[in-house]
Parts: sequence; structure tokens; C-alpha cells
Amino acid sequence: MEIFGYPVSIAEVLVFSALLLVFLIQVLYYLFFYGRIFFYKDKTQPLRKLEPVSLIICARNEEENLANNLPSILNQKYPDFEVIVVNDCSEDDTIEVLKKYAEKYPHFRYTTIKKDEKFTHGKKLAVMVGIKSAKHEILVFTDADCIPLSDTWLLSMVETLQDGKDICLGYSGFHKKKGFLNILLRYDAFFVAMHYLSFAMVGIPYMGVGRNLAYRKHLFFSNKGFARHLDLDSGDDDLFINEVSTRSNVALRFNTAAQTKSYAPSTLSRWMRQKVRHRSTFPRYKFIHRFWLSAEPVSRFFFYLIFAGSFFITGYFVIPLAFFGFRLFLQLIVNYFWAKRLNEKDLFLFSPLSDIISIFTGINLLYKGIFGIKNRAWK
Repeated sequence: MEIFGYPVSIAEVLVFSALLLVFLIQVLYYLFFYGRIFFYKDKTQPLRKLEPVSLIICARNEEENLANNLPSILNQKYPDFEVIVVNDCSEDDTIEVLKKYAEKYPHFRYTTIKKDEKFTHGKKLAVMVGIKSAKHEILVFTDADCIPLSDTWLLSMVETLQDGKDICLGYSGFHKKKGFLNILLRYDAFFVAMHYLSFAMVGIPYMGVGRNLAYRKHLFFSNKGFARHLDLDSGDDDLFINEVSTRSNVALRFNTAAQTKSYAPSTLSRWMRQKVRHRSTFPRYKFIHRFWLSAEPVSRFFFYLIFAGSFFITGYFVIPLAFFGFRLFLQLIVNYFWAKRLNEKDLFLFSPLSDIISIFTGINLLYKGIFGIKNRAWK
């Protein structure tokens, strides 16, 4: 057959049609979802009333991280807040570090969960203990290995919780270090944040990260805590937010002053174990969330697959190259704006390579999920 005077085979028509379909799906994500960053403006106003805050940290064997990071947390510029550390069965000298800070700071206290050989538990128990011991309505969460990037971090997160907003989603990245693995892991954290923050901009909030998260206590108790997913080790942050978030009750805060950072896992295998644990919550997400979260990596996989295969089927190389070039241009522009807003400017040029690497990461996670390979790590 001929199209516009050019002879084409049925195979070429099918390949170009399939490539066009997955290309359009990818463009949809980059323009409709991720592209929201072009127009997003933080409309948060200064707090009319500074409500007291409970800041909760769950820790297991975090002696060194607590010693290094607690001063930055305890010295936040906020008039009325308490810091609660839940010492969850630590076997190092965590308790000694906590005692030292409790003597020095009157707004700091801690509680300890003792190890029981007959009963094992995940992080959710520690989070519940922290919430139940909190004195105040506003709860802010971070991890022992996280450090705020400013002394106004707490204020920046809390001041979003007004005008009907009950949840604040923050950004938490990894510290920059030398090496390809560090770039890979930093970009993964960056892309995950770009995903859940842009979806929240559209009105489809589906998760948060416990390294930088705030919400009102009444949400926890009115939702019966983690009752719907107590059988899972994970979900204290993402599944909970998936259940209680709405189009109107979520605020975003990702300026540099509201960020935290931690050190990336030191090995690829450790990072993959973390990803497996996080991935275990996905089947419990709402259907609409699972659909949109699956469509992007699936269409991306087939885009690269069909693009590469087209060179063996057709001699009209300009068509697949045009699709590839436009998507790459769009990807770099969008990633640049996100990297600029999240203070990760060195990462956007890495996006094309990471785009491909993450496909293999996803296949690996899918394989482990299908064959029931589980990770019961606390964190």
C-alpha cells in the first residue's frame, strides 16, 4: 500500500501505529501530569496562628544518626513543639544518646519498645506508639537518618496546614556523593517525588514519604490508624495517605527550606530490598492510582522496545527518530524544571539513562513480587 505516495507494508503500519500510541501516552504524562510544574505556584500564606506541633521519629539502632541529626531537629525555629523519638528495640547505644538529649532539651522526650522474642513487628507499631504519645494535633514525621536543610523546616511544613489542608507532602532526597550508584539512587528518589507531587497537583494524591510528612492527628484516629493494612510491614506513610487523602485536603511543600536529606543506601542490593518493601503496598492502592502508576512504566517499556524494533522492520528511520527526539526534548525540559524546584539541578541530564535503567529495575521488582520474594526489614 501507499501512504502520501510512499510504499509501506502492513508491518510498518502496525509498528508506527503502536509507536504512536505509546508515544502519546508518554506525552500525556509529561504534559498533563509532570508538566504541572510549569504553572505551579506555592500559595501558602504565613500562619495566622502557630499551633503546637508534635514531631515524631521512629528509630531502631540509629545511635550515630540520632547523635548527628537531633540537634538540627531540636533547634528548629518554632515557638511550641515537642520531639518524640520512639526507640524501637534498639540493640546499640541509642538509649544513651536519647538520655543525653532528654537532659538538655525540655521539649524532647522518648519512649522505648522492648524486644519480645515471641512477637515481631514492623515500623507501624513504633509510629502508632509515637502518635498515641503525642500531645498535639499537628504531627510531623521524619526518620532518624534525615536532617532538615534549614532551621525553618518545621515552620515551612506546618504553615501549609490551614484553610482545610490536613496533609502536607514534602520532599526528601539523598545527599550528593561521588559514584554512579549515588546518582542512580538520587534520581530514583527525585523521580518518585516528581511523580507523587505532580499527581497531587492534578488532584490525585496517592502517597507520601515518612521522611518528610505532616498531617493532623484526627485523620489517624478517624481512619482507625493502620487497621486496614496491619498485615503488611510497610504502608505507614504511603498506604495511609492513599486512604485519607482527597483532592482538597492535601498541600505540597518542596522548597529547599522544607526539605530533608538522608544518605542513600550504600549498596545496590540494600536499595533493592528497600524497593521491594515499598513495592509490597502497591496492590492495596486504589484502582485509579494503580492504573495511572502502571500505565507510565508499561508504555515507556513498549516505547523503547518498539522504537528499537522499528529499525529492523522499516527503512523510514526518520519517523521513529522523530518520536524519540520529541519525547527526549520534552523529558529534558520537564525534568529541568523539576530539578530546579527540588534543588537537584545536576540530575536532569541523567534522566534519559535513568529512564532506561528503571525499566530493568521495575522488571526485577515485578519478578520478586510474582515469586513472593519478601523483605521483612523494619526499614
